[in-house]
Amino acid sequence: MRVLIVDDEPPARDRLRQMLEDTGVHEVAGEAANGHEALDLATQVSPDVVLLDIRMPGMDGIETAHHLNKTATPPAVVFTTAYDEYAIDAFEANAIGYVLKPVRRERLEQALSQAARLTNDVLSDFGRQPGVSGQRQHICARLHDELKLIPVKDVHYFVADQKYVSVVHKEGRDLIEDSLKSLEQEFDDKFVRIHRGAVVAVAAIGTLKKDDDGRTRVMLRDGATDDELIVSRRHVADVKRRLKKG
Repeated sequence: MRVLIVDDEPPARDRLRQMLEDTGVHEVAGEAANGHEALDLATQVSPDVVLLDIRMPGMDGIETAHHLNKTATPPAVVFTTAYDEYAIDAFEANAIGYVLKPVRRERLEQALSQAARLTNDVLSDFGRQPGVSGQRQHICARLHDELKLIPVKDVHYFVADQKYVSVVHKEGRDLIEDSLKSLEQEFDDKFVRIHRGAVVAVAAIGTLKKDDDGRTRVMLRDGATDDELIVSRRHVADVKRRLKKG
């Protein structure tokens, strides 16, 4: 198998590369020091497996794995982790491949042989384990065979667009594969639902305004939107509460 190694520590990457080369079976497709590099390389070299560190600066392993799942041909993911045996047991119950640091050759070979693609549901469960961040810092849009990462802080709102969801952000508008429900749950501390088809960033809301028909509208801080951001009656009180809360 073609294996991409992702770890922010050079000695850890060297150790994994040497063990893979010693097997004489697996090919090292590339090495990356962080999540962003991993995603760029994955689109170029199309690895079968990614050996992925969990705790890395910037984009951590959990978020990286979420985005890898959005590629045209998602690789199998095996996490490399220094968590204790109790956490490992929990991860294993969710059928997640892992290698406990310091990496042992036998465990690495076993994990590679059992590597299975991770679903976003499994990753969400994994992200709820102690010490692991379950919230992404980027939204992933797939454009042909390339990934476009949109910082969550730049998102104005998510809106249902027929069978898809659009993310409207500072640089434009893109279709994404996430559901509104999952986005609302993941980012409930930063976004608020205004009606059944839209979830808006609280920080992007400038004011609420009543129109001539008595409907409440969301006015964004930058004033630019192609959508009618109407707040349904059932959500008005919650939106006002979130705005006061800040």
